[in-house]
Amino acid sequence: MTDLPWNRPRFKNWLAVARTSALWHQRLAADIAPLGLRMNQFDIMANLLYEPGMTQQRLAEKIFVGRSNLSMSLPDMEATGWVRREPDAEDRRVKRLFLTPEGESVARLALEAECRLLDEMMEALSETECNQLGDYMRRIGDRLRAGAAAANDAAR
Repeated sequence: MTDLPWNRPRFKNWLAVARTSALWHQRLAADIAPLGLRMNQFDIMANLLYEPGMTQQRLAEKIFVGRSNLSMSLPDMEATGWVRREPDAEDRRVKRLFLTPEGESVARLALEAECRLLDEMMEALSETECNQLGDYMRRIGDRLRAGAAAANDAAR
């Protein structure tokens, strides 16, 4: 019989992280739904609030989706009046993405909801534990990125 992973500490701990992440997404999606906002739209808007004028390519890289997936979301967000595209001053083929004033207002309200949920969630940890958790997750992310880069290099 194959050794099953459920009793391995690394597996159990990762399941706890994955389940917490799934629960986080459910809660945040419910909290921003009254704003008429879906999670994929919130990701776009939060990134444009943080870095106005980024290209569609840059945004796709930041939110880990393909440009084609982003191309399907942006027209709806433009029609809703939350996002606008402007030609790049140096390269007219490139479009820069910006939030409209209404889009910025909605994004800020959604960020407030996210911060309330973050505060609620992180109250389970002391400040030191919270900082340790962040350090651990950054190290794990770095490891995953290094593994992906190595796999891409090997595939070439």
